[in-house]
Amino acid sequence: MRLLQNILLRGAIAVAISTASGTHLPVYAAEPAFATIDVQQGRALKEQGVLLLDVREPAEYEEVHAPGSTLVPLSELPSRLQELRSHLLKPVAVICRSGRRSARAAEIMARAGFTNVYNVQGGMNAWEAANLPVIKGVR
Repeated sequence: MRLLQNILLRGAIAVAISTASGTHLPVYAAEPAFATIDVQQGRALKEQGVLLLDVREPAEYEEVHAPGSTLVPLSELPSRLQELRSHLLKPVAVICRSGRRSARAAEIMARAGFTNVYNVQGGMNAWEAANLPVIKGVR
């Protein structure tokens, strides 16, 4: 719970600073901000109700994925951002196979105005290596 509170506080401070200064970043900022977290932090966030967004392709997701994760392939993310708008100011942890696609997805989301985006470092490779729960062979 403490991790989630710290993340929410960080987002609230960022919004307050931008509002208090009277300036607002454009929807597509030059350098979007997102943080990197490890798989243990990703799991803790998921257990606290944070959206765990898996950006791999459907076949990869079907092979193995984290319980309760939501699939939106990176290739579809720009056209499906509207579906995620309820999470605009909420924490979102993004995961892929190794962390590269999720970093790209986190960047896309940050540029689109998502304020609390976290890239899960190492992706599902690290998730499985840490013996965290997975679902295999089910979509």
